[in-house]
Amino acid sequence: MSTVFSKIIAREIPARIVYEDDQCLAFHDVAPQAPVHILVIPKKEIARVGAATAADDALLGHLIFVAQSVAKEQGLHETGFRLVINHGRDGGESVPHLHVHVLGGRALGWPPG
Repeated sequence: MSTVFSKIIAREIPARIVYEDDQCLAFHDVAPQAPVHILVIPKKEIARVGAATAADDALLGHLIFVAQSVAKEQGLHETGFRLVINHGRDGGESVPHLHVHVLGGRALGWPPG
């Protein structure tokens, strides 16, 4: 599977990277929906959260931990932030590569859609 995210991981497409380790990468979204909008993606290709298996449980936890760490580094920890994972067309998924949205920098309404 070759997606825009796999090309970012391979450095074939530039991105404003804010975090990287051996399991994941975090970078600014090119079409931000909030003043701060960062995506945290696994380097392992998993199409969507519903395609993850029990073997991915540690990776899924790591993505959430990195997302909250990135939010803190971006100054969102005190005022609040939102983590979003979309699944499928009706869920708002636009890239078939699992990713966690970190959104903040303003009050976020509810319901979101």
